[in-house]
Amino acid sequence: MKQVLQSLKDGQTEVAEVPSPGARSGQLLIHTMRSLISAGTERMLLEFGQGSLLAKARKQPDKVRDVVAKARTDGVSATMEAVRAKLDQPIPLGYCNLGRVAEVGRGVTGFAPGDRVVSNGNHAEVVSVPKNLCAKVPDGVSDEAASFTVLAAIGLQGIRLARVTLGECVVVTGLGLIGLLTVQLLRAHGCRVLGIDLDPARLALARRFGAETVDVSAGQDPLAAAQTFSRGAGVDAVLITAATRSSGPVSQAAKMCRRRGRIVLVGVTGLELSRADFYEKELSFQVSCSYGPGRYDPIYEQGGQDYPIGFVRWTEQRNFEAVLDMLAAGALDVAPLVTHRLPIEQAAEALALLTEDRAAMGIVLEYAPDDTDERLARRRVSLAATIAEREAGPGRARVGFLGAGNYASRTLIPVFKAAGATLATVVSAGGVSALHAGRKNGVAEAATDEAACIDAPDIDAVVIATRHDLHARQVLAALRAGKHVYCEKPLCLTETELAEIEVEARARPGQLLMVGFNRRFAPQVERMKALLAAVPGPKSLILTVNAGAIQADHWTQDPAIGGGRIIGEACHFIDLARHLAGAPIVSHRVQGLGTAETPGPRDTAAIALGLADGSEATIHYLANGHKGFPKERIEVFVAGRVLQLDNFRTLRGWGWPGFTKMNLWKQDKGAEAAAVAFVRAIREGGLPPIPLAETLEASRISILAADAL
Repeated sequence: MKQVLQSLKDGQTEVAEVPSPGARSGQLLIHTMRSLISAGTERMLLEFGQGSLLAKARKQPDKVRDVVAKARTDGVSATMEAVRAKLDQPIPLGYCNLGRVAEVGRGVTGFAPGDRVVSNGNHAEVVSVPKNLCAKVPDGVSDEAASFTVLAAIGLQGIRLARVTLGECVVVTGLGLIGLLTVQLLRAHGCRVLGIDLDPARLALARRFGAETVDVSAGQDPLAAAQTFSRGAGVDAVLITAATRSSGPVSQAAKMCRRRGRIVLVGVTGLELSRADFYEKELSFQVSCSYGPGRYDPIYEQGGQDYPIGFVRWTEQRNFEAVLDMLAAGALDVAPLVTHRLPIEQAAEALALLTEDRAAMGIVLEYAPDDTDERLARRRVSLAATIAEREAGPGRARVGFLGAGNYASRTLIPVFKAAGATLATVVSAGGVSALHAGRKNGVAEAATDEAACIDAPDIDAVVIATRHDLHARQVLAALRAGKHVYCEKPLCLTETELAEIEVEARARPGQLLMVGFNRRFAPQVERMKALLAAVPGPKSLILTVNAGAIQADHWTQDPAIGGGRIIGEACHFIDLARHLAGAPIVSHRVQGLGTAETPGPRDTAAIALGLADGSEATIHYLANGHKGFPKERIEVFVAGRVLQLDNFRTLRGWGWPGFTKMNLWKQDKGAEAAAVAFVRAIREGGLPPIPLAETLEASRISILAADAL
């Protein structure tokens, strides 16, 4: 399918051929008929992308601080590599979509194939959108008019936050698409409206919609106009729908308002506020969040759990429906806002209008008539013209990848390429990340269908790098399909899943099952292992992981989806401790922060391991530290000697004859060496690089430790 993508590196846009998504659980698969370019948001993205690296840094000072902190701990080279990789990722554009439902995902009610719906889907021929971000279009509303629904809902949410009532006088600052839609919605509320802008054509449209106006470009004074407009009392509310780095619109709004007036920021402005402006009048100021309650709430959007209407009357979906009702009633007129209509194939030219033609406003992208079967079939896209095929038999290693997220595209796929594997297919649910990872690394095919990897007869091994809740099912499916499996940690989330995987893996001794416990393959860890092998007696190991805090609503923290960080990341260090000690784990004890009455975070804990040879290891997995401190430190005390590894860059030894240090210019956590070992085992038919018993052992202790917390 065709989809519009933009590079954050240089701002270039393209209409790419991307594999079509499938109907996901809780979502609607929609064939697009129209989509509207959001002039303000998409112009801002284009200008950001076209800016230099310095200009990008100036616009995101918080990100610069993160980069500096990472450079101090991980090194400049690794940090710059991460920054370039982030900027290199294409982003899908668009969030105002009108189409027809092709398929209904599992668990979705209230929609059926053939329904005409609006959604916040991208500029793409096929989109998969959560049901709570979709709304049915009434029969009397045209496709083109319906494509304005999402933008209008942004203005409507600002109005709801301003709590306007019939007869109040309201100022709208910035008369772009959202501003002009907001003017009409306010008029429908029975408000008197004053519109402020620099563009005479937009001011004329505002007057057409019933507003009085102030032309700043002609030298008209907004404050004087607002005073007259409000009959000397000050305006009741100001909605700022402008996009500017200046704080002027907020300061101006405060001066316009009456005592206890309301200011709502719908657009983007500077926020250097004067306390005096707000203090004396007791003004309220609020930033509006997109389309309404539910936005960015994963439980509402991805989980499909609606807010009870008795407690949250206007969610983002119900705001969509309200806008559609107004369009159907003729209370909202969007026809005068359309300035251009272009086919999806000319989307790059359409987006260029945003910076080349300041008069461009409502730019509608049109799509070819619905060709359901053809679009659904396009779930695979060939990328490389030729691929070096290997002869059938034990000597080949043709690999497919499930998942193309940040770690897969930046680390896993490149290290398998460096290991000499033939990169056959990369799969992602949406298709865009698979396309990018495939192009960047010379993969033969990008797809959105798991069968492209698991059921393909010419693929020898499947690398799994999807969300954690999918791992067990995909591991089992790949094993049963006769594939070797490399699963990025964790292997699974529950003891039941682990037991089922163990049965399948032991029943197939000729197939490799390896978890990405790459740290045991790091060159400095290998040196530590060699040094420790020469020293008899039990060891004391201290592994300190300064993991840093992440948001509680991040998917990795969800027990059902990510399993939590103990299962998802601390498993690395359980495996590493077991590897360095060289003995099975016979006991474990977990201590988290807090008390029963005031429990602490589930991702901060001490895990104490007892090993069969009398060694002991303590893993301090900490989310409450400072990011300037090294992220990972491993210390081993044995027989009057000490080894200390800092962040996989600096290894020091005390008391070791002939060894004092081993330092690296660049951090190396063993990812490439792990891939090399796996590919070699496929080709040579050898034993798994990590014994199956050790893989299962580390996975089981991780699950039990997480359960204990």
